[in-house]
Amino acid sequence: MMNPFKALGDINAMRKQASQIQQALEAEEFEVVQGNIRIVITGNQNVKVVEIDGVPNEDFRRAINDAIKRSQQAAAGKLAELSKNLNLQ
Repeated sequence: MMNPFKALGDINAMRKQASQIQQALEAEEFEVVQGNIRIVITGNQNVKVVEIDGVPNEDFRRAINDAIKRSQQAAAGKLAELSKNLNLQ
């Protein structure tokens, strides 16, 4: 028989590890320059800078972040549905 307290410990360890990974990703930045466009994004897919011809474009940055957030929410929903169907919850 499975020890429920061991399972809780395993879950807490996984949560701690996930939190550490998330913090490490937030600290990483990736810069891409294509022609007159410069974009800086963090490892957890948060767009920090969008510049066109050296001029920051906050509306474009916010729009990109919104699109990324929506796609992540859709992916999370699909994964939750899949795990429910597999009785993993």
